[in-house]
Amino acid sequence: MQTILASSSFFEALSTNPFLLLALGAGFAASIASGIMGSFIVVKRIVFISGSIAHSVLGGMGFFLWLRRTCNLEFITPLQGAIVAALLSALLIGWVRAKHKEREDTIIAALWSTGMAIGVIFVALTPGYNVELMNFLFGNILWVSYSDIITLLILDVIVTAMTVLYYKRFQAVCFDEDQAELQGVSVNQVYSLLLCMIALSIVLLIQVVGSILVIAILAIPAAVAGNFTHKLSRMMLLAVLFSMAFTFAGTYISYECNWPPGATISLTAALIYTVALLKKRSAYR
Repeated sequence: MQTILASSSFFEALSTNPFLLLALGAGFAASIASGIMGSFIVVKRIVFISGSIAHSVLGGMGFFLWLRRTCNLEFITPLQGAIVAALLSALLIGWVRAKHKEREDTIIAALWSTGMAIGVIFVALTPGYNVELMNFLFGNILWVSYSDIITLLILDVIVTAMTVLYYKRFQAVCFDEDQAELQGVSVNQVYSLLLCMIALSIVLLIQVVGSILVIAILAIPAAVAGNFTHKLSRMMLLAVLFSMAFTFAGTYISYECNWPPGATISLTAALIYTVALLKKRSAYR
């Protein structure tokens, strides 16, 4: 009975609290790109690279916020800085991989630390209390606005369209680069493009869970989906649905328990992934 009443209060809050409704809308919008690109990340096994991009965006966010505050450039937002930093990081990793493949792990670590360091410096230089950057770091889905959701949907369209156009080439590069080259695919260019799409997805997800937790919600839904299918297109669809389910469940739990929404969504995803792993192992015994 208490569970029914709790559910009732949550759904009542959805109809009366615009911030909660916007939060769910943002989470569902983010789930589209995260399910699609997360599948590529899991199949290609580049979670570490994605983590580097996710942490490097702090430098761009800090710099753009500093410009906004000190130069009174109101049209500049931390989200724009995140997009610029993420794309630059993705292109740099792609270039290093093409020219100096043996040093790829070094540049990944350097980007990770450098982006965080630049962000911390500009946070210190920016006047006022930088609650915007704190929300990007730790996530505060309740702070999203209509314009944020529009931005998320635009990024969704870009990611989905590019995936449809380059699906076969992305698939070839993810599963067998040598075979892709034999088929005439420009592996380095396609790989760099894939990293740029991942970068956009990371920025999109930072709006929901923050840069610290973004990799969990990007990779876990796809990893769970991989337990149910080995076909990439089906994996993407399932990952989108799982991500939406995690978002809804995490938002519900955070509302009832008064927990931080982003962290709760990530924790919900991690718990379900753990259950899926345990079930998979028990099935092989």
